[in-house]
Amino acid sequence: MDFLNYQHNRLFANQIAIADLAKQYGTPLYVYSAEYISKQFLEYEHALVNNKHLVCYAVKANSNLAVLSLLAKLGAGFDIVSQGELERVLKAGADPKKIVFSGVAKSIVEIERALEVGIKCFNVESEAELYRVDEVAKRLGKIAPISLRINPDVDAKTHPYISTGLRENKFGISYELALDVYRKASSLANIKIVGIDCHIGSQLTQLSPFLDAADRILVLVDKLQSNNIVIEHIDLGGGLGVCYDNEQPPTASQLVTELKNKLVDYPDIEILFEPGRSIVANSGLLITKVEYTKHQDNNHFAIVDAGMNDLIRPALYDAWMRVLPEKQPQAGDEFWVYNVVGPICESSDVLAYQRELSVKQDDLLVICSAGAYGFSMASNYNSHLRPAEVLLIDDKQHKLIRQRESFDDLWRGEVVL
Repeated sequence: MDFLNYQHNRLFANQIAIADLAKQYGTPLYVYSAEYISKQFLEYEHALVNNKHLVCYAVKANSNLAVLSLLAKLGAGFDIVSQGELERVLKAGADPKKIVFSGVAKSIVEIERALEVGIKCFNVESEAELYRVDEVAKRLGKIAPISLRINPDVDAKTHPYISTGLRENKFGISYELALDVYRKASSLANIKIVGIDCHIGSQLTQLSPFLDAADRILVLVDKLQSNNIVIEHIDLGGGLGVCYDNEQPPTASQLVTELKNKLVDYPDIEILFEPGRSIVANSGLLITKVEYTKHQDNNHFAIVDAGMNDLIRPALYDAWMRVLPEKQPQAGDEFWVYNVVGPICESSDVLAYQRELSVKQDDLLVICSAGAYGFSMASNYNSHLRPAEVLLIDDKQHKLIRQRESFDDLWRGEVVL
């Protein structure tokens, strides 16, 4: 997060004081860097410049309209998993022909809408889904472009909750069944096979799982061609990890270069990627205020106004998030080893364990690398309002891109008896 720096003992994002952002917009507060998001997306683009390609941002990572609009203007495609995400990207100005629709439980209504707007491709995840897409397309008098999401049974070497490429995972079609399902797809009148897709997990910090999956997919592409099934694009998914602590994942350009080397014998096939975390995670931070410090029985708590309702990754995945004090520590400050905990009535509401900090009531803390799977997974648990979101436009300008919820928002759509 190279846009964070201390100046005169206070933390800044670019040239904007964190304390000023908190004062203007309140806390908890999500803040994202437009420059960082653009830089990360363009790293994929530049690495693929000599190839027919499409970089489809994974909307689930961060679905704010301003973020989507920024990426759409850069030429991004989008990887969606629901009609809600479809409507979001269309609202943000996305080209429907650059949208791929993933997800294991596509409803009839969702398929109808996607066919209506004319998306690039359905990433079909089961044989039953294939038949549903065909039936809906037939009823609407349309041809549905599809790829099959193949489960290559590759260990992504990541947290089990975000590993998606093993045979026991719910995602995709078994590698062993793939050829048979492709044959069945080729016999359906309202289906057009356009691609093959795989996505083996998230927060991958090694190249080998990507390369192993690509090898298996290319073997299948050759089998399909020998069965007169032509593949127009290979979707290699997303999942590239980022540095939260001391991880050293490959860069986007390193990943793309290695995978392009695998595809040199397939010059006419379009390459698709579906990055999410690697584009937005380190663009974002969560500013939170210390409501109380609590010291008892050799336990020390920094109780803050952000909780697992705002940022669930630590509770859900045991994720480690860097925590920085807004006031730079000075010699002579008193330090304690704190658990940074939120207001939610759950013992798992811990944003960070065992962090050496010098903080007091009303101080600000910044949780780093919060741009992916932060607000997009937030909830109103315990009837807390979801936070505001702000985009750093450049070194000095910032813009509110989501208002903090009001109490009226909490019960909108409900009735009193």
